[in-house]
Amino acid sequence: MAEPKKKKTLISHGIASQNRRARFDYTIGETIEAGMALVGPEVKSLRAGRATLSEAWAGERDGELWLFGCTIPEWQAGSTVAKFEPGRPRKLLLHKKQVNELIGYIARDGATIVPMQIHFNDKGRAKVLLGVAEGRKLHDKRHAIAARDWARDKARLLRARG
Repeated sequence: MAEPKKKKTLISHGIASQNRRARFDYTIGETIEAGMALVGPEVKSLRAGRATLSEAWAGERDGELWLFGCTIPEWQAGSTVAKFEPGRPRKLLLHKKQVNELIGYIARDGATIVPMQIHFNDKGRAKVLLGVAEGRKLHDKRHAIAARDWARDKARLLRARG
């Protein structure tokens, strides 16, 4: 008998892509969840977990927030009709009050809006978690590394002591 084909696992809910360096490179203040305007093949590609957030950031264009630098590669099994640009800016779906608040952080405080992760909520909708971030200096990064190492050593000592 022929063995059945193994199904590719697609993400129906949970994290599709994560920006792990964001918490190291930036001090994250407030976080907010936003929807994204996507086309069909982009959603399929996200469900396969193929997005890249390492160079992504959110900014203002014409009074709206957009996600720049996020790469979602083309879905290989898709038709030729629904082609899309992998690195195109994607509109973020937020309430007007939230948009004005985030634009205020950018203009007033000089903060950066950094996408932390793309995930699928319980309803299966693609959402992006945005963080209001301030860049860290090199000495701040060294301090964060030292604090993390000390926390790890402290936990190890407490476990060994019983």
